Amino acid sequence: MVRDRSPPRGHRALTLLGHSEAWAAWRRARDGVRMHHAWLLSGRQGLGKASFAHAAARELVGASGEDHPDIHVLTYAAKDDKEDKKRLDGKPFEKARSIRIAQIRAMQQRLVTRPTAGDWRAVIIDPADDLERNAANALLKSLEEPPEGTIFLLVSHRPAQLLPTIRSRCRVLRFPPVSADALHRQLERNAPDADAPARAAAIAAAAGSPGAALSYLQLDLGKVARLMQSILEEGDRGFARRAALAELIGARPDRDRMSAMLDMARQSLAQHLAGVVHHPGPVIDAHEQLVRLTGEHATFNYDAGLLAMEIGTLLVKAAEASDRADA
Repeated sequence: MVRDRSPPRGHRALTLLGHSEAWAAWRRARDGVRMHHAWLLSGRQGLGKASFAHAAARELVGASGEDHPDIHVLTYAAKDDKEDKKRLDGKPFEKARSIRIAQIRAMQQRLVTRPTAGDWRAVIIDPADDLERNAANALLKSLEEPPEGTIFLLVSHRPAQLLPTIRSRCRVLRFPPVSADALHRQLERNAPDADAPARAAAIAAAAGSPGAALSYLQLDLGKVARLMQSILEEGDRGFARRAALAELIGARPDRDRMSAMLDMARQSLAQHLAGVVHHPGPVIDAHEQLVRLTGEHATFNYDAGLLAMEIGTLLVKAAEASDRADA
């Protein structure tokens, strides 16, 4: 279901970090002789790429507000007609899990004419990683023969999932991770009610993503992060930590909370892998299994308790492999 993404009480709006180089590259291109028609905004989720895309689009077309006839945004639509009716009635609705070919076709129909209010228009696709295969192929045709005055901004958290032919037609703007010190200062400002251990756990798990760190705090996942870390460091011979992990997640967590937990587990394991010098194979396998679970979670209705136990077991396997390597 669509939920209010505004920060909970005690959290302030997050100031975006690490965009200065991207803005400099964008503005040099905008002021140059010929601007590239397609841009791939690349970096992990939570770095503010979508916010950059919207701000860059407004700057390009000279818009003063959010809505403008020459800014077209393609993202997840309603899941079906029933959910779309809820959307039209202003009610919470369930979104589709991909961007569909019908959305690309509708956008292409709108691009047959010139921009409405000026020389430029912008098409934002967020996230481009979740284009259906047919939708991606249809988009490719527009990238190969771009309509006059049209700039495409593709937001991508996982560029490797895009068609190579799409990547090859885009100029890449990379959004780097933010330093732990900068994250710490920002969370002190934006999450003053969170205790220091929770902020530290969120920063460690966020891997340089301000949005992810704040999301972990909003979803109260600080204890989950610390428990995952203790499993990686000490294992779980008696299953007590895995049981505690399932209890912290809850019997019926919402999709946002479960997705954040999977993301946190992957990041924790990736950071753990950096310290494994010998025989990293089992740790890599555990990480690949977490990637698989993340993909399946978007499609299948897993039991939350069983999924939490499976995540804990994968972390235990990584801990045991590290113990053998250190022995």
